[in-house]
Amino acid sequence: RTNAVSVARAVIDKVESLKGTVLPADVAMTVARNYGETANEKANELLFHLALATVSIVALIVVMVGWREGVVVFVIIPTTILLTLFASWLMGYTINRVSLFALIFSIGILVDDAIVVVENIVRHWHMRGSRSLIDTAVEAVAEVGNPTIVATLTIVAALLPMMFVSGLMGPYMSPIPANASLAMIFSFFVAMTITPWLLLKVAGKRFAQERGDGVDHAHERGPMGNFYVRVATPLLKGRKRSQWFLAAVGMATLLSMGLFVTKTVRVKLLPFDNKSEIAVVVDLPRGASLEETDRVLTAAAERLKDIPELTSVQSYAGAAAPFNFNGLVRHYYMRKAPEMGDLAINLQPKAERSRASHAIALDIRKRLEGLPAPEHTAIKVVEVPPGPPVLSTLLAEVYGPDAQSRRDLAAKVRKAFDAVDFVVDTDDSFGQRAE
Repeated sequence: RTNAVSVARAVIDKVESLKGTVLPADVAMTVARNYGETANEKANELLFHLALATVSIVALIVVMVGWREGVVVFVIIPTTILLTLFASWLMGYTINRVSLFALIFSIGILVDDAIVVVENIVRHWHMRGSRSLIDTAVEAVAEVGNPTIVATLTIVAALLPMMFVSGLMGPYMSPIPANASLAMIFSFFVAMTITPWLLLKVAGKRFAQERGDGVDHAHERGPMGNFYVRVATPLLKGRKRSQWFLAAVGMATLLSMGLFVTKTVRVKLLPFDNKSEIAVVVDLPRGASLEETDRVLTAAAERLKDIPELTSVQSYAGAAAPFNFNGLVRHYYMRKAPEMGDLAINLQPKAERSRASHAIALDIRKRLEGLPAPEHTAIKVVEVPPGPPVLSTLLAEVYGPDAQSRRDLAAKVRKAFDAVDFVVDTDDSFGQRAE
């Protein structure tokens, strides 16, 4: 397998070494797209959030349970993650943004088994009487073993169906259920084996000398227990009060579901991404000359040059711009005709600008309105999608017995598209609008 980061760096170093020899000294070179750097930034960002989540969970355990228990959890999390990465490697997955997201997604639940085991062992140690620490720990683990197995398998059963999603989304998102399920399974085995052993190692003299009275003191509440009792007792006392509380919860649930019906909350599969590249795809009517296409592209680039976040624009008249994953799915590499043209727009790194790429794309679309161009010219602003690309956000396929009937029906469908709010950049496959 190849590391995109090292390959990109090697290519840039090789090109730099050609300056003054193969590349004349007066020829300027600009790196317009570096996916190796992008992948490195994304991976480092996800690793930072992975470390942040780990530290946050450990800190919470230290404050709420104890420092010994926090040390155990601090060891359990990276152990489980390393085992998951090893199994992921055996299955053929690579370390990428989706697989790292799966680990971040699962880190909050993969410590559940360890926390249950740790808490129960400590509880049994406080009431062990004449029993040894080891015997008490074994009994404590056995006590919560079956419920922990059921809880782990329940989470795995909820995640695995995502593996069977069809289409392009299935293979794209498959590392999430695969890695998250593996993390849960490994977390169970780690909680049953390493956790008791490690807790015995860090138990210290306090637990060794404390024999307990053989009585379960779980009823003795701490500050959090007292707070919970103060909140829960008024709700649970009395049948009427419980019924009113249940009715209030049900009403709140119905109101929250109504937010989708009223479109107060809009539903999206994935949020907008913040990329450093945007494309403008221009299609002139069939038969347009290469010079006409170049004039339209030049006029478009002239309108965009004042965008503060813009670093460079490459114009490709009659040829396809270097394509990305989105262009691969949409077959942009086949755009080789005089009436076709592309603008490849590069933006500042997202850390150096306040506007996200989607807001800049909206600005670009607004600036290109009314651009002088031949009639029936189609101009589309294309963003890099946050997930698997599709042929189009909204696509209608028209079938009919002959070309004219298909053209007439396509014109009606296009008018229906244009009548919908927020639908922009409509186009058809005939190269020009049907009359």
